[in-house]
Amino acid sequence: MVMSRTYFVYILASISRELYVGVTSNPVRRVSQHRTALSPDGYTARHETTSLVYCETTEDVLAAIRREKQIKGWTRLKKLELIETTNPDWKDFAEGW
Repeated sequence: MVMSRTYFVYILASISRELYVGVTSNPVRRVSQHRTALSPDGYTARHETTSLVYCETTEDVLAAIRREKQIKGWTRLKKLELIETTNPDWKDFAEGW
């Protein structure tokens, strides 16, 4: 029996709404890594993008990677529209993890 795995395409935001787009199979671990500045010189640490404001799932890793690249290629306005469509209050979905 083959176990399916879920992949998450996500967007993190800072208080000033600086954005970071990523993909992971373990969002709890990955958000924790961003929040603890696992890479102190990394983008999320420098810009304090730690609030999980958008997330979508798929069981296809290649589709997740394609979607991440697609969103990264979008204009800032289009990314903001994507977030606000599903999360108009910019709630941190990972609050309390």
